[in-house]
Amino acid sequence: MADHHLNWPDPARSPHPVDDTVAIARSVADAAAELGARLVFVRGSARDAPGAAEASARAIAAHFLTPDAGGVSADGMVQLAVGPAGVHSDGEETFRALGAVARDYGLRRRTQANEQVDTQIALDRYGRRPLDLLEEWGWLAPDVTIAHLCDVTDAEIDRLAAAGATATHAPGCDVPMGWGVAPVARMREAGIAVGLGTSGGGSNDAGHLLADARLALQVSALQGAQLDARDVLEMATAGSAAGLGRPELGHLRPGAAADVCVWDMDSVADAGVADPVAGLLWTAPGRRPRHVIVAGRVVVRDYRLVQADEREIVERLRARVGR
Repeated sequence: MADHHLNWPDPARSPHPVDDTVAIARSVADAAAELGARLVFVRGSARDAPGAAEASARAIAAHFLTPDAGGVSADGMVQLAVGPAGVHSDGEETFRALGAVARDYGLRRRTQANEQVDTQIALDRYGRRPLDLLEEWGWLAPDVTIAHLCDVTDAEIDRLAAAGATATHAPGCDVPMGWGVAPVARMREAGIAVGLGTSGGGSNDAGHLLADARLALQVSALQGAQLDARDVLEMATAGSAAGLGRPELGHLRPGAAADVCVWDMDSVADAGVADPVAGLLWTAPGRRPRHVIVAGRVVVRDYRLVQADEREIVERLRARVGR
């Protein structure tokens, strides 16, 4: 589970704004631990004051990690990263400030670029395209993952590949927002590791990775070669792990971290399916895993959370939203 967290308390209204941001990160990590999830928490920024964003990111990193931890807790269950929302919302000072925190604590960096709106704002504000700015500000590098990338040229794809940056494809956000479809096949051909993401509730209410993998298959031929189901599953697993800098995740081989999802493939929808791997994506949108194992621990058994009551969680959330 990855949370690019962009909503923070207003520093002007809080007597302890930095402590509040640490408490938010701690709460998210505690909830993930209770359920047995592996968490990547990104201290994001969307028009935050650069100094406030840096102070918060440093405090969160110091709370969870030692400077030599490489951004990951000793048990591998919590990873931290930093990420301005994009050049459309944050300026050079914020990118450089959060980049300094990443260097000091060995954190990965994440941002968004080249949605059409991002490109237009960059051109209007700076007279340059987003990747030009990211490169100048030190954010075109092997430790950086860039999401969306719907509006990229072939030359920009080659620049991303040469820089060693990774990409995140998010069709479940990009398509309904009208941003188009990223040229995934072209990026993969250029040697870019492409992961799969869902984006958040502001642009994708479901947040269902397998359903978005199916959507990635459906729309891929609009931008180049049709992707294969195995290509998309690789993006959702090993490709995403590459973007996190986590070679122990996203595969089932000796030395891996024992994260496993098990799906039933014997429903009516699967009748007559010759290739169960392709059928996993094509035949049943929204399919839920029957069992989930994280770090060798069963966290979902027979479609139910092991460590918590789903109905209770839903009722608590409804009550909170209602207030």
